[in-house]
Amino acid sequence: MNAAKRYAIFACLRTNNPHPTTELEYQTPFELLVAVILSAQATDKSVNQATRQLFLQANTAEKIYALGEEGLVSFINRIGLYKNKAKNIIKTCQLLIEQYQGQVPRLREQLEQLPGVGRKTANVVLNIAFGEPTIAVDTHIFRVANRTRIAPGKTVYEVEQKLLKWVPDEFKQNIHHWLILHGRYVCKARKPDCGNCNIAHLCEFKDKN
Repeated sequence: MNAAKRYAIFACLRTNNPHPTTELEYQTPFELLVAVILSAQATDKSVNQATRQLFLQANTAEKIYALGEEGLVSFINRIGLYKNKAKNIIKTCQLLIEQYQGQVPRLREQLEQLPGVGRKTANVVLNIAFGEPTIAVDTHIFRVANRTRIAPGKTVYEVEQKLLKWVPDEFKQNIHHWLILHGRYVCKARKPDCGNCNIAHLCEFKDKN
């Protein structure tokens, strides 16, 4: 795919959704961090259902740490992998309290040292909470990048690096949202909805329906 076609795709996505945002509900960088940790292998809907109640009771590192693992589990036990996520979140809260005065650090290296926080989670927090032009690649974005041929790659990291290289600066802040929403609601895993796709005329997917 050439640069002109990529630009046209990004422009179409922008026209369709000029101000995209995450579907996770949050008010502070800390709430976003917790929500993103919980969202691994879980739907945003299930995470929001849990955090609406959790954040009413505990929405800071200090308050969630005070809940302890068992207390936290009572709020998140309908989310997949909740036991491991509770353990990681409590450990993360402890580190935030001990090293960052309970605040979420703004450097990737510091974020990735937190339990339960990998490169994708760090990218999401940096992009949404702090306005950094990072691109978090999840399963939806990996699929869309490969299927459309916007940024084909065999690994998540390879796709991320190609997107960072090929996405013009004017689109970088929002491309994560556009691609994840496109993958979630249009370019679905089992059956892409090509008939209702606003970039179908530009997409290089060979098996369009």
